[in-house]
Amino acid sequence: MNIMIKQDDTYDGYIKALTDISRAITSDLFIEDLLKLIVMVTAKVTGVEICSLWIVNEEEKPPKIRLKTTQSISPEYIKDRALDMDEGVVGYVVTHKKPLILKDVLESDRFKEKEMAKKLGLVSMVGIPLITQEEKVIGVLNCFTAQYHEFSETEVNLLRAVANQSAIAIVNTELMVKTRVIQEELEARKKIEQAKEVLMDTRKMSGDEAYGWIRKRSMDSRKSIREVAEAIILSNEIFKNDTA
Repeated sequence: MNIMIKQDDTYDGYIKALTDISRAITSDLFIEDLLKLIVMVTAKVTGVEICSLWIVNEEEKPPKIRLKTTQSISPEYIKDRALDMDEGVVGYVVTHKKPLILKDVLESDRFKEKEMAKKLGLVSMVGIPLITQEEKVIGVLNCFTAQYHEFSETEVNLLRAVANQSAIAIVNTELMVKTRVIQEELEARKKIEQAKEVLMDTRKMSGDEAYGWIRKRSMDSRKSIREVAEAIILSNEIFKNDTA
């Protein structure tokens, strides 16, 4: 494994990784693209065999920690997987809010997927918590090597910096997505109200009748209610211009 072969080069690599991830904080990346960027950059900088990102899904009851992305193309690793909050390495890292290093995953009782590790030739690993500025763990960054490796304090600290910066980027991206969704919902409601007013005026419908008419056209045409509303508004504007 080529991790930390030359400390200065590796340090520069981590700085570049942090810069790339920091740049993503203010970008319009979708969350899937951001997560893929994090594992690709981390794997390239560290030279690890596999880098993966697990995210806590609090919408599930009870919450689960799900594998979200990896730079590995092995079907043995990229299959859909989920762990409980106290299960396996990622469960430990999440609940204890601190890194966990395993010199040999096959010798660890906490590591659950030994058959997969044997098939892929995975030996040592480190799990790093993704901690937000509010001290909340939202996921785990896992790095596996194909040889026995002692992760040094410097390596762990650098990976923690990457993980923490990643946590900020993920939270920011999710906030941007939620904000965008809210804006789109508000805009859609505005369009629907405008379309209702058009129908109430031109067809002498009540508000409920107008909305029901729009909803039926949406279902019949398999278009969104917003698309139907926009079509009503546009056709009304064209009609007004033609009769002006």
